[in-house]
Amino acid sequence: MNRYLDKPIVGTLELCDLPQLSIKSLNVRVDTGATTSSLHVDNIEEFERAGKLWVSFDIHPNIHNVAEIVRREAKVEAIKRVKSSTATMEKRYTIKTEIQMAELNWDIQLTLTDRSEMTYLMLLGREALAGKFLVDPALEYELSAGLVN
Repeated sequence: MNRYLDKPIVGTLELCDLPQLSIKSLNVRVDTGATTSSLHVDNIEEFERAGKLWVSFDIHPNIHNVAEIVRREAKVEAIKRVKSSTATMEKRYTIKTEIQMAELNWDIQLTLTDRSEMTYLMLLGREALAGKFLVDPALEYELSAGLVN
């Protein structure tokens, strides 16, 4: 029995929902070279709630309309030092949030960062993908086939 046959295949680009952040149909870049997943946010502000560190931040949920901005809040799970795509070390807030792709839901760790110079607002790294999917880099929107125009 092949243990890989029961895993769905994803392409390099997919759509996802982040229900706890009220984000739907976000274009995500699948990147097995990245350890952690990251989300483009602006205007991060720390605050305390019930003795825990939280952050509020702005998200641009629509890649085709960057003028659309929504403000969200999340509890900080950790503050990590991450090597960016430009090989510089930066401090990033890490939150835990639910992700939905096709009919699958699970929690992921998501670092909040400035991805304004990148094409896609969210990068889905290998920690979030591990054990759930097979990646075929020749495909795009494999999970969401029929949902994308």
